Amino acid sequence: MAAHNETQFSEGGRNKSGINGTGSSKGQWGRAWKVDWISLAGVIFLLLFAPLIVYYFIMACDQYNCSLTQPVIHVFTDKAHLLEIWNKTPSLTWKAATIYSTWVIFQVFLFMLPDFCYKFIPFYQGGLQEGAVTPAGRVLKYHINGLQAWLITHALWFANAYHFHWFSPTIIFDNWISLLWCANILGYIVSVFVMIKAHYFPSDAKDCKFTGNFFYDFMMGIEFNPRIGEWFDFKLFFNGRPGIVAWTLINLSYAAKQQELYGQVSNSMILVNVLQAVYVLDFFWNETWYLKTIDIGHDHFGWYLGWGDCVWLPYMYTLQGLYLVYHPVHLATGNAVGILLLGLVGYYIFRMTNYQKDFFRRTDGNCKIWGKKPQYIECSYMSADGTKHYSKLLTSGFWGMARHFNYTGDLMGSLAYCLSCGLQHILPYFYIIYMTILLVHRCIRDEHRCSSKYGKDWKRYTDAVPYRLLPGLF
Repeated sequence: MAAHNETQFSEGGRNKSGINGTGSSKGQWGRAWKVDWISLAGVIFLLLFAPLIVYYFIMACDQYNCSLTQPVIHVFTDKAHLLEIWNKTPSLTWKAATIYSTWVIFQVFLFMLPDFCYKFIPFYQGGLQEGAVTPAGRVLKYHINGLQAWLITHALWFANAYHFHWFSPTIIFDNWISLLWCANILGYIVSVFVMIKAHYFPSDAKDCKFTGNFFYDFMMGIEFNPRIGEWFDFKLFFNGRPGIVAWTLINLSYAAKQQELYGQVSNSMILVNVLQAVYVLDFFWNETWYLKTIDIGHDHFGWYLGWGDCVWLPYMYTLQGLYLVYHPVHLATGNAVGILLLGLVGYYIFRMTNYQKDFFRRTDGNCKIWGKKPQYIECSYMSADGTKHYSKLLTSGFWGMARHFNYTGDLMGSLAYCLSCGLQHILPYFYIIYMTILLVHRCIRDEHRCSSKYGKDWKRYTDAVPYRLLPGLF
């Protein structure tokens, strides 16, 4: 349920300020120590309604041709009853359970394999890597092998589709709703397990936060980095595998279904497959960088990530391809090229903005951004042990245009996915609506922490870079 990107200040400040260090005090790292009524209301709302939202969208496609309004209208006009809709919904099957269990076990196997890609792919950083320092003072090590897992998985998929024919390429679509129940079962099992683990056998008790509120702790997580053994890291596995590896396979299954039903794959389906594959491959190519992002370095592991990565991500992030199975859209060449450019430019902004930040940090500002010496605001802050530290916030290049310009690029790409589906239905546009809400919330959340951390220096920074996402507007 997260976007896999980061801002320059929320990532950079943590390793130096004590938010992820041994000197942390309450409230300086991770999620809240205490729960206010607004947060609790939001938690309960998501626990109750997020699973229903996923079911509603998938059911609407299956029974109402992807209309989000017809189910409600039919129920209120007595043309349909809730029990009738539920009875028409495919149930859990042994076939789906076998498919899903095999998938998860296979991804666990690939997750535990040593990485070989970094040995022969130039510029790729994989293999054994270190993450950020945890609040308990541990420096966790990770076997980064997501790109390898993605390549092996997709090589087997295409080998099956074009040679072995062990199963139909439409297998995911054909069992989509039955697989939904399997994904929910895994999501809840994992969420319950990590909560029990946090109470009775945490990986490190100092990396746990307890509020005393069951619902908040269950959803937002207690343990910072729950692990089984030395290498199986729940947060890294479920954030990246099995959901994101499956993302491109799900889209390929949708394309195969479109070919089966209509005898051809529409250019809109090809666009969605290509643009989302670029995003997925970028994630795995930069998996080492991901170790320093908000998902790994700030969030605890609970239902929000456990269930979210098992259910929300694969089902809600792939709605464009699902919609195009029911409504194949044939875009005019000019429109297709325009959407492709929007998606690629958005990706370029997203990637180059993050690159500028990382380059600036690695060189401590002794570099050039857009051919010029970078400008920055030097900030100071106090860690919990009373030590004064200094940090630099870049105000050149893309970071001079907006404080979260990488999010702007991400939203451009998200909009391109949706525009590929035409303008007939709102359902495929859920993604851009959701991502806008999510990223704006992240902007506010990150900036609230930074305002508390940097004080007057933060005001100097926001004066230098006054806009969050859209230069001149917001």
